[in-house]
Amino acid sequence: MRRLLPLLACLTATIACGPEPACAAPSYHPDQLPKGRDYFELRDGLANCRRQFTERKTGRVVFLGGSITAGGGWRQLVGEDLRRRFPKTQFEFINAGIGSMGSVPHAFRLQRDVLAKGPVDLLFVEAAVNDSSNIPNQPELMLRGMEGVVRHMRQASPLTDIIQLHFVMEPHLQDYRAGRLPVAIAQHERVAKAYGNASLDLAHEVTDRIDAGEFTWADDFKNLHPSPFGHGLYANSIARLFNAAFAGPLAKACKAHSLPAAIDAQSYAQGRLGNIAEANQLKGFALLPSWKPDDDDIQPNGKPIGVREGFVHVPALVASEPGAEFCFAFEGRGCGLFIASGPDAGRIEFSIDNGPTRQLDTLTHWSRGLHLPWALILDDQLQAGPHQVRVRLLGNPAGGRSALRVFHLLLN
Repeated sequence: MRRLLPLLACLTATIACGPEPACAAPSYHPDQLPKGRDYFELRDGLANCRRQFTERKTGRVVFLGGSITAGGGWRQLVGEDLRRRFPKTQFEFINAGIGSMGSVPHAFRLQRDVLAKGPVDLLFVEAAVNDSSNIPNQPELMLRGMEGVVRHMRQASPLTDIIQLHFVMEPHLQDYRAGRLPVAIAQHERVAKAYGNASLDLAHEVTDRIDAGEFTWADDFKNLHPSPFGHGLYANSIARLFNAAFAGPLAKACKAHSLPAAIDAQSYAQGRLGNIAEANQLKGFALLPSWKPDDDDIQPNGKPIGVREGFVHVPALVASEPGAEFCFAFEGRGCGLFIASGPDAGRIEFSIDNGPTRQLDTLTHWSRGLHLPWALILDDQLQAGPHQVRVRLLGNPAGGRSALRVFHLLLN
């Protein structure tokens, strides 16, 4: 149980992997720590879910994250580990991973993708890679997003145990080697400490093990989307966390986690997905019941523009001509748009409560080959109360067609 990789070297049939020797780096030993200390903090621990799994023999475990979570590997291994530890427990494992999603969209989709599934005993949440990639110069959003997830969870389900995972990408290696804590991990750790969540810094562990000569990034771990070996490493490290968290006597009763004062009063703790059907004063926008890319929507190399599941063949508010606009009303402190940013993503201008007009570019670094799901915050510093928003499509900074495709309103 303590060493998943040798037992599950080839993961599952859905994960391309050769025989066991090809799936393990020979110098990597999961229980031998390169610097003599582990990479997790238990804080308030996992006593509640352990008691639920042991006494009631049922368990709902949710994995909230981006494409590293959605694609599986580590997720399946952790599920198998829990089944071995609690063989009489009936588990439900929910994959709430969506590619490209970081902490900000996690906060707004928490109700739909997590809480609506029923009581949650254990929540894994990861966003360090996508926050580092998507909003590298907006650390305040990294904090508001992650605190939004955790605080919303605490308010709705105070018994839920939470594990925050910090996955690795190459810039994280560079940060640790320079003696810096990666910004996204630093912001997420602030939340873990304040709310007593367990956390596991896999980015730091991978850096230390590579530097100790146990394996290489290029040949073994491969990418921020890990090889089967990398997924096995993640699962082994989570298993060590479980070993520590599940040691000692069983708690006599479940105990609600505390709800501290908010780190950031503007966090997205009341984030929700608003219905685009409530948009009004449509001019040049159409509410399509099932959007999909046009047949001629292809890249210069002749390949079709990619899409993400959940953002194709679903309702969308769409415009493709500059000057198109729509309005919506909401009550709260912040708002935004959940869009798909493709190669024709245009600039927009917006105003709130007839205030000054502001502009935003909806095009991203990844839009050339993908209709990228993108959480676009318009304003998160509003006074609590009712507000009116107007959004207008401008031109495409890259030239050519200009479009805006909205799948949800973001309301906080």
